[in-house]
Amino acid sequence: MTSPITTTRQDNILILTSDNPPVNALSNAVRQGLQAGIEEAKNDDSIKAVIITCAGKTFFAGADITEFTKGMQEPALPTLVDQIEALDKPVIAAIHGTALGGGCEVALASHYRIAVPSAKFGLPEVKLGILPGAGGTQRMPRVAGVETALELATKGDPISATQAQQVGLVDKLAAEGNLLAEAIAYAQEVVGKPISRSSERPVTVDASVFETFRKTNAKRFRGLDAPATIIDLIEQTAGKPYAEGVQAERMNFMKLIMGKQSSALRHVFFAERKASKIDGIAEDIALRPINRVGVIGAGTMGGGISMNFLSAGIPVTIVEMAQEALDRGTGTIRKNYEATASKGKMTPEQVEGAMGLLKPTLNFDDLAECDLIIEAVYESMDVKKDVFGRLDKIAKPGAILASNTSYLNVDEIAAATSRPQDVLGLHFFSPANIMKLLEIVRGAKTADDVLATAMALSKKIRKTAVIAGVCYGFIGNRMLMPRQIEANHLLMEGATPEQIDRVHVAFGMPMGPFQMADLAGVDIGWHRDPTRIENVRDALAAENRWGQKTGAGYYDYDEKRTPSNSARVAEIIEEWRGKLGVESHEITEEEIMVRTFYTMVNEGALILAEGMAQRASDIDVVWVYGYGWPPYKGGPMYWADQEGLAKIVEGLEKYGFEVAPLLREKAEKNEKFSK
Repeated sequence: MTSPITTTRQDNILILTSDNPPVNALSNAVRQGLQAGIEEAKNDDSIKAVIITCAGKTFFAGADITEFTKGMQEPALPTLVDQIEALDKPVIAAIHGTALGGGCEVALASHYRIAVPSAKFGLPEVKLGILPGAGGTQRMPRVAGVETALELATKGDPISATQAQQVGLVDKLAAEGNLLAEAIAYAQEVVGKPISRSSERPVTVDASVFETFRKTNAKRFRGLDAPATIIDLIEQTAGKPYAEGVQAERMNFMKLIMGKQSSALRHVFFAERKASKIDGIAEDIALRPINRVGVIGAGTMGGGISMNFLSAGIPVTIVEMAQEALDRGTGTIRKNYEATASKGKMTPEQVEGAMGLLKPTLNFDDLAECDLIIEAVYESMDVKKDVFGRLDKIAKPGAILASNTSYLNVDEIAAATSRPQDVLGLHFFSPANIMKLLEIVRGAKTADDVLATAMALSKKIRKTAVIAGVCYGFIGNRMLMPRQIEANHLLMEGATPEQIDRVHVAFGMPMGPFQMADLAGVDIGWHRDPTRIENVRDALAAENRWGQKTGAGYYDYDEKRTPSNSARVAEIIEEWRGKLGVESHEITEEEIMVRTFYTMVNEGALILAEGMAQRASDIDVVWVYGYGWPPYKGGPMYWADQEGLAKIVEGLEKYGFEVAPLLREKAEKNEKFSK
């Protein structure tokens, strides 16, 4: 087999070039080729320096993740990077694209680093529940300083080559398109000079930096094993020899990779990639061209949806019924972009560029020029059918018509047109310009190329998309319903909002069901009649307890929106217990878990059996990216496998729930949802 590493000579410089598409992952063959190249340089006196570079779009963008479970063959990356650093001739890493994970560690082990300005550097291992295991936690503090090492290794987000140069991670910047020539010139400059090895550099830092960093990021790192371990390892670099630190790094790498969190995070990593595969549709199907998108409604959702396309450089025609609403909506879009620019994440020119692609109009007929039209109007079947009936008359042939419904039947909406094959659901999550999840709802008559076009477009607007079937609430909201219903029943039976929320937060959710209700607004979906009180929520809403925005909901709030338990809410709940004749009993954490988490898994099993989700891992993706499920627990179906399906069934039966046949079948056969 041909090696992905080619070796060439430029006078006395040996150039090792990796060509391992698509991202030059540091596979075993790549590592073997690099090792052979370093050995050649070591044994050939005529070679005075080595350049490590990559063909294609990027430098090494990381390790081959599949090797984590299959086992890494020699030379392992830690062995290779030590061999690179140990060479007594200068090694120059010439970097374009991204130097991520193992790629960044190869760069750190090299004696010099030259990069084009567009290059990026990062240590994203933490996102898979592990740590940089080839000297990253030990070399980065020595090269770029402790503060940079902490940021990169615990958060996993990359920095630009310019930033990398400022902290010492990059020694020299090269002109775009001229990297190799400048790397060769740089190599000639350093030939014969004393070699500075990263592992030999001292680390000096104020010890308080670590405690401050832990406190500042406590909320972000809550429940996660890897960041805490990484901080400890970086802390060891001050005053401890490299050999001791790297040994601790290796030991902790193995501990984390064998742990539950890394297994769950790797499951999510691969689940996200699987979700983009549409069963039954050829991968090479011809897609419909989308040159302009129409959005009906300039409210919070319509404006957020529009921003996704504008940010991707796709022109948008946004339609409203009244000028005031249109002005307010476009004003909000501009304000959002300007807020992003104020944080340095966009330039003023990019803001104007995005706004320049927006065509606001009161004329519904202007949608005739659009290739995709997304309806984001009031969640009413009658309203949506009326909109689609009108669209049917003016949309051009082949235009895709999409509803941003959260619950409603897409087939019924499609039936209001003469072209149901062109209709599907695109359920964006609020705020639509920020939330990553997109449920693509496949109607009974949705054409394959329509579905494939929507999936391809989701990648262009940087969404994580999942295919869902037509059912009430699709995947995410359908599974949310049993949780909400049982949370309300538990209130009636003796639990407090705080008790239920505490169990959810302890599990790893960002907030519990009642905290969420107060944040979103207790009045959302309320019928607005204060004399019609049919449940606890109606009673709260009738007293203007609409949540955080009014200073009172299921909790009382101070001026900083800090919650506290409410005596008035306890009274309202007690009144309703009396009215309904419900006897309260002591509610345990176990009962809350079964009735609010196990019931979700049960609903997930029904969704799978009905074919409303393509695979169990798609359900996990929905909940991780749309509902705050902790990624380190892998999603509800993956978590159920770890919890034990027999235990889930037993819990459901204990509290009188009807067990989904698929869940029972898998439990009895000792099978799992995640394969």
